[in-house]
Amino acid sequence: MENASLQSTSRRDPLKKIIIALSIVIPVCIAVLFRVKIEGYNFSFLPPIYAGINGLTAILLIAAFISIKNGRQRLHELLMKICMVLSALFLVMYVLYHMTTESTSFGGTGYLRNIYFFVLITHILLSIGVIPLVLFTYLRAWRKDFKGHRKLARIAFPIWLYVAVTGVIVYLMISPYYK
Repeated sequence: MENASLQSTSRRDPLKKIIIALSIVIPVCIAVLFRVKIEGYNFSFLPPIYAGINGLTAILLIAAFISIKNGRQRLHELLMKICMVLSALFLVMYVLYHMTTESTSFGGTGYLRNIYFFVLITHILLSIGVIPLVLFTYLRAWRKDFKGHRKLARIAFPIWLYVAVTGVIVYLMISPYYK
């Protein structure tokens, strides 16, 4: 009986609904904004910055993982909050760049081209899927449901780390082709 009550409460949870909405709205907005081009602005300097943000996020995710394994909960919490802010900052810069700059095509050939597109496609798909994972993981920690947080973090952490690292790899592979 108690379990049914918890499930019923969970379905009406406004934060859960907000996370689901954000998990849909963010990728849809990015896809739509890719088609919007704003003339007169030059944000072509952003890719190395947001690639650097991805790299820093990866480093901080690893540091947060190590800190929680060593029982340093406050440090872990701080590092994860920084990672969340960095991810939001990345998103803003990424959208600004793509709304003001034509897309760059990868110029590599052969197996390198196949590797690039594999990394790019997995990066894109997992970056969409990691949004609800990260937000629900954060919500569980915020609500002090550390058992649920750990369970979900075991899935979210490696995916988020993969997305951050492959973001840098994609940048490094395509950077020679920027105009």
